[in-house]
Amino acid sequence: MQRVLRTFVAIAAAAGLACAAAPASTPSRLIPARVLVGGIAVGGLTAEPARARVEAAFARPVQVVYRGRTTLLTPNQLGAGSSVDDAVSAALSATPSSKIALPVTSSTARIDKSVAALAKQYDRSAFDATVTGATAAGPEFSAARAGLAVDRRTMRTAIGQVLRDGARAPLTLLTKRVAPKRTAATFGPVIVISRATNTLRLYRGETFVRAFRVATGQAIYPTPSGIWRIVDKQRNPWWYPPVQDAWARGLRPVPPGPSNPLGTRWMGLNAPGVGIHGTDAPASIGYSASHGCVRMQVPEAEWLFEHVSVGTPVVIL
Repeated sequence: MQRVLRTFVAIAAAAGLACAAAPASTPSRLIPARVLVGGIAVGGLTAEPARARVEAAFARPVQVVYRGRTTLLTPNQLGAGSSVDDAVSAALSATPSSKIALPVTSSTARIDKSVAALAKQYDRSAFDATVTGATAAGPEFSAARAGLAVDRRTMRTAIGQVLRDGARAPLTLLTKRVAPKRTAATFGPVIVISRATNTLRLYRGETFVRAFRVATGQAIYPTPSGIWRIVDKQRNPWWYPPVQDAWARGLRPVPPGPSNPLGTRWMGLNAPGVGIHGTDAPASIGYSASHGCVRMQVPEAEWLFEHVSVGTPVVIL
């Protein structure tokens, strides 16, 4: 009995010594002071609070701002993810005031899709100047207007940078001006024809180039007034009698040559059956003598042919 008692006392004493020797629980490690992870302050925090803070900051949407309107792009929309654990582990081992980058991955395809959606929302087409009429002073034009286009390449890069910055500062939409292709000053050739004076004037934009005496339509076959354009150009054309006109009944087509009623050049308009051409009747120039077309001296028609193109506007007053 005494032996059992002594054994029990010995075991109890040993246990007491063991308890006395056990160390206190190790305190959690703190991130050194003033350490940033992806721009987020985590100094003085343990791993879990730091991780939660960085994750919350990363989950915030990217704000794209343009003229008071804001579009939100979530990391999920952009296919973005971050290696928060790796960044926090690096922060725990960092020296005070360190700035730890947050490793971020993203989907190029999803960023492209988001930028394309912004472009669809904000892009504006440029408007070219158009011919709206003419006066004795020359052609009149509508005002050209510049357009707007999202700078897609730069925006893709900027979104990637904002994703890596936990501060998530608003991102101003980057755009570029789209210049119109044609203004009144750079328009190109414009023809203005006056039936009252039987003249044809060529302009380049608003700048006068050259004037010609022409023949226009008779009273019963007037040259149609309006804004037209050249749709067909032919060298040494055949002349075909217009089957719908009574005056041409019984006439046969005429091949190229000195007796061709069209001379050596034809500039057809989108006014049916009407064109600008040379003539085999030079004495008609200066009069209202044609069947609706605009006749020119053959050398002058050849010169004009080289200075206009398909699409050139023709204003007939």
